[in-house]
Amino acid sequence: MRAVLTRVSEATVTVDGETVGAIDCPETGGLLALVGVSREDMDDWQPRAEKMARKIAELRILDGEVSVIDAGAPVLVVSQFTLYGRTAKGRRPSWADAAPGPEAEPVIAAIIANLRERGVSVETGQFGAKMRVSSVNEGPFTVLVET
Repeated sequence: MRAVLTRVSEATVTVDGETVGAIDCPETGGLLALVGVSREDMDDWQPRAEKMARKIAELRILDGEVSVIDAGAPVLVVSQFTLYGRTAKGRRPSWADAAPGPEAEPVIAAIIANLRERGVSVETGQFGAKMRVSSVNEGPFTVLVET
């Protein structure tokens, strides 16, 4: 599992012109979490999903070296299969390492549920949809997390 975590003051996801998820957090900051699931993650994925949620919630990456939980900050989670694109050969990325949608969707849902169980305010994109994601990066500060 991979996640690109970006510190933001606001972020929005729209599908067909309609906002499906948004966070606005100029005071505390928040995270835009682009999360990808690989085929290899499908074996015993529940502990991996829990670990990813814990990383998103507890990494001290917000301003002042505090976590999402410490700051009471929101997270916008967007599924992103392209994080497993291979570009080593040719000019067209291969998506062979990404988990198929029907397999990845419950993993993403588990990460979201686990974040909410930890008391994190979570907004989401729409799994499998063509989404328009916009954000105001702070720092800029972006990290790659792998479990």
